Amino acid sequence: MSQSTRQTYIALLNIHGLIRGHNLELGRDADTGGQTLYVLELAQALSRHPQVSQVDLITRLVVDEQVSADYAQPIEVLNDKLRIVRITAGPDEYLAKENLWDYLDVFADNLTHFFRGEQIWPDIIHSHYADGGYVGEHLANQLGIPLIHTGHSLGRVKRARLLASGLSSQAIDERYNMSRRIEAEEMALATAERVITSTHQEIEEQYELYDYYQPEQMRVLPPGTDLQQFKPPSGEELNSALFHDLVKHLKHPDKPIILALSRPDARKNITALIEAFGQSEDLQQRANLVIIAGNRVDIDELEEGAQEVFHELLVAIDRYDLYGKVALPKHHQRDQVPFIYRIAAASHGVFVNPALTEPFGLTLIEAAASGLPIVATEDGGPRDIIGNCHNGLLINPLEPESISEAILRLLQDETFANECIQNGLQGVRDHYSWDAHAERYLQLIRPIAERSEVLVRQPLQRRHELYRDRAIVTCLDQNLIGDASALHKLVSVLRQNRKSTLFVVATGRRLDSALKLLKNFGLPEPDILITSSGTEVYYAPKLTVDTAWARHIDHLWSPHQLRQILDDLPGLKKQPRHEQSRFKLSYYINPQVIDAEEINRVLHQEEQSVHVQMSFGQYLDVLPLRASKGMALRYVANQWQIPLERIFVAGGSGADEDMMRGNALSAVVQNRHDEELSRLVDVERIYFAKQPFEAGILEALDYYDFFDRCHDPRETDKEPTSQFNHSGEEEL
Repeated sequence: MSQSTRQTYIALLNIHGLIRGHNLELGRDADTGGQTLYVLELAQALSRHPQVSQVDLITRLVVDEQVSADYAQPIEVLNDKLRIVRITAGPDEYLAKENLWDYLDVFADNLTHFFRGEQIWPDIIHSHYADGGYVGEHLANQLGIPLIHTGHSLGRVKRARLLASGLSSQAIDERYNMSRRIEAEEMALATAERVITSTHQEIEEQYELYDYYQPEQMRVLPPGTDLQQFKPPSGEELNSALFHDLVKHLKHPDKPIILALSRPDARKNITALIEAFGQSEDLQQRANLVIIAGNRVDIDELEEGAQEVFHELLVAIDRYDLYGKVALPKHHQRDQVPFIYRIAAASHGVFVNPALTEPFGLTLIEAAASGLPIVATEDGGPRDIIGNCHNGLLINPLEPESISEAILRLLQDETFANECIQNGLQGVRDHYSWDAHAERYLQLIRPIAERSEVLVRQPLQRRHELYRDRAIVTCLDQNLIGDASALHKLVSVLRQNRKSTLFVVATGRRLDSALKLLKNFGLPEPDILITSSGTEVYYAPKLTVDTAWARHIDHLWSPHQLRQILDDLPGLKKQPRHEQSRFKLSYYINPQVIDAEEINRVLHQEEQSVHVQMSFGQYLDVLPLRASKGMALRYVANQWQIPLERIFVAGGSGADEDMMRGNALSAVVQNRHDEELSRLVDVERIYFAKQPFEAGILEALDYYDFFDRCHDPRETDKEPTSQFNHSGEEEL
């Protein structure tokens, strides 16, 4: 049928979750999130296209008194070309996606039986998520129907987030069937003709970690936006009750609104926006700042991370005396968000997203569709959005001046701002509406459905290990910023081995300072960032903070009492605020007046159990007793189940010493052969390189044959002493 009429029959597989054609139960549980809405809206958009004959959205039949009877309908007709088809598999009741794996083969067989009964086969199968990929791979190989796949959330990345929550590798595999999920994702990649992602960054940070990834397979096709909901202002917005509620605390509510809208999450970097606003008198004269950061009744009742964000926001407002110039509304309803965008647009304002990391940037598309010019982080999705729409400016989220200059240009240059507004409105219609999405989708899949375009697969092999089995760990300041040529080679080596090797940076710097240095020197984002001298651990690609580590080191930590003691000691001077963090008190020390041993003695006399470390002869950090770079590294190794014998550590100061001692393979680069690290010269498993900086790291990696045998040639006859074997499994 599709060949004679040039129309296409598409089967969309969305097996898990509760999905129906009306009143989606978004947020009911972890399986009813954005993916459910995405697949339904994709199906609806495709069914409107004249080149599509039929769309079947295929999911699992659920007969369960705990959920709506809608999910027990075998066929739900949405329009003359779109229906939801529900297939039986496993027990009647609703199951979380982690519990579906044993029933997916039955699902595939029953779906094949359904198609056979219909006496018509899809031209394309498009699988969504890992379980859909499992079924899609089976059907594609059995029936010879081309497969398109969208992963949405990938298991290797999900595992990092779960590790950050404190779950062990064993618990993750048992609770989430993670190894089966990742295996299904690999086989979907091995089978699919095309893999659709939302951004280029998604490819680089997620899919490249998979053995069967190949660049020719990938296509970026961002999801659509509801242009009936997000639209330009009508002219009545500034007379509305919502407008007056938003600006009721502002001294001059008639000024343009600089709008930011995000969760109260440190990664969203809202404090940097307040600092940019506070440091610019010109911005304060021209505009107000309105920050929508979730809902709250009492800040003290929020989860700990959100409390910290609001504390920083309020401190920044107070520091720059921005009272009456910044609004932080306590409440808003979800359905008010489109109107809030229109209020900002009607005020001739600007939308700002200063996030440290932004995988997609849906708020930027919504703002553009509402008639706002945008200022956005140069990380990730915003590059694609502004590249497509030409509707704003990219900024370095770590430089307040970059943020303020971009906002000022849009506020000062009316011609440029109007050009951005019109470009944004047209760009969203052309690139981010559902109709535009459906058009590009059909251009992508029709040659595949007609077999006129076939993926030429490169020969690829699976690794023996399911997860990465080794890690390279280095500090920043003394190892990675000294030799540009060697750095380029080191980055290439890291990229070539990223499927097997974690890249870890351990630094005394705070997260924002470390990210700034990485960005300035063109270093890739590490898989794991250990910051603030081992008191904070973050995982790529979304800089997910390890909350379990924070809970662990909070034991006996009393920063207020410590400050009272330390601030009175001679020879100590507090470092600037930006060097302090929740679990790190940082001072300049004059060793001629006081030394670390004396400070330790004083603190012990005051019954303070802490870890005191000195680096570069002038910096002193006081940390919780359980915290250090070495302790953090061993925690990470245990969580990721990587044996210490397969971890390479390049240290740069005395603060790195406890990382380097023990079972890890360590190195001191030539430029650090000084007093702080020279006492390690006789310690086993520490190699003193003959070359400095990055060249010394490369030299040491060769010495240890790190990517092959991974051993110290001085210990050829010794057996590994780690509790884990090389596959990352705990020895029994």
